[in-house]
Amino acid sequence: MNKNNIQNYRFVCTLTFGDIYGQIIVWLITITISLASALALMGAKRPVYALATVGLVVLLSLPFLLFAFVTTLLNNIELNAVEPKIQTESIPNNIPQENPIQATS
Repeated sequence: MNKNNIQNYRFVCTLTFGDIYGQIIVWLITITISLASALALMGAKRPVYALATVGLVVLLSLPFLLFAFVTTLLNNIELNAVEPKIQTESIPNNIPQENPIQATS
């Protein structure tokens, strides 16, 4: 694939916050439930189990959350073909170029 072929395509990302809003809500519910179970286990004789429960839930849910985000992102990337630009004739060298106006002091 040469450089000219790449210029004939345009990448467009159509991802909006609404696309991932549901995923964020589900993950927040998961974290809330894990924290509630941790608080329930805090009253037990070994509070280490409470911390382990929260850590385990977060550790196991993060890969699924990452997979959901990446999958959603990849589903919202479009590759659109664009018409190649029409090449205009270059300005001949014998035509004088205009200089920009400069302020004098």
